[in-house]
Amino acid sequence: MTLENSTIYWLQKGHDFPLVSSAWGINSPAPGLLAAGGSLNPESLKIAYRSGIFPWFSEDQPPLWWSPDPRMILKITDFKLHNSFKKILRSFIQSPNCQVRIDTNFHSVIKACAESNRKEQEGTWINSKMLKVYQELHHMGQAHSIETWRDGELVGGLYLVAIGRAVFGESMFSKEPNASKIALAALVAFCRHHRISQIDCQQNTAHLLSLGAREVRRDLFIASIREEIKLTEPKWYFEQKFWDELPLFKVN
Repeated sequence: MTLENSTIYWLQKGHDFPLVSSAWGINSPAPGLLAAGGSLNPESLKIAYRSGIFPWFSEDQPPLWWSPDPRMILKITDFKLHNSFKKILRSFIQSPNCQVRIDTNFHSVIKACAESNRKEQEGTWINSKMLKVYQELHHMGQAHSIETWRDGELVGGLYLVAIGRAVFGESMFSKEPNASKIALAALVAFCRHHRISQIDCQQNTAHLLSLGAREVRRDLFIASIREEIKLTEPKWYFEQKFWDELPLFKVN
């Protein structure tokens, strides 16, 4: 991630984030960049997410804070179950050797996400500072892992931040084809069961578009999360019956 000779708002430790309307625009060198510096700890993360802001930076950089406009979200009702994937998902669900688990190995999930290669970017943004602070947030009960297991081995998953009923997706990994997509399908099923309306996907990628995600105006996104964070957070566990929440899919 390079920022060439551009002015960046420097966030002093303990100070409030600037207004998201001051983030760099779509035609700037880094669309959505809001500020640099400040403290990277669980409290600053919670404040950031509540305001529609998230951190993303390389190991050799200070914390960089982002609030892109438009914002990429997955409306739960828009999740696409393509026919080819439905067959894969049905096979996984019906296999006695396959499971979806929540929060049984958050450390391994975020570590695997950090080590995964991404077509859309060079290297990883999940550096040592990020690993530490998200694990702290997990211990506080506000970061969670959705895990796919086969024959007792963790083969894929994702992790997220949850405040109230606002869900902020962070990163996914797969050790076998479709394992992360199965984890996302499980998260969608969980959200449908608990009447959670959307998952924040932060930025646009072709993969997310293919699954039904779309861009919305930042102000609309922030207005929605302000309401969602007021609601009671569900208990994070997964039951087989949650699969029946997916549209166009029933287990025989």
